[in-house]
Amino acid sequence: MTFFILGFVGGIIRGSMGIIKHKQSYSNVKIDQKYLITTLAISGAIGFASAWALKDLGVMFAGAETLPLSLALIVGYAGGDFLENIFKIITKNEDIFKIGKITEKTE
Repeated sequence: MTFFILGFVGGIIRGSMGIIKHKQSYSNVKIDQKYLITTLAISGAIGFASAWALKDLGVMFAGAETLPLSLALIVGYAGGDFLENIFKIITKNEDIFKIGKITEKTE
């Protein structure tokens, strides 16, 4: 279970980094607390699922019988990064935060 929790933490780290990068790019942006919690929860869930998928695949790492816990953090972080890039490819938009603004203007 620790492996999955660390995957969740890795996802939260990824979500936090995305929010921090966004705040640095757009200095006058306010981030709603509800949005922040939702984003971090989704990022954590993606990290959890990524760690679970890796464990379920039965992947061996460096010949060890069990996967190192540090790998769960990496997989949790990378899972969110992977999904974000897939989203950018599908929407053909480099800035994931502009998607909501585009939708609001066209309605």
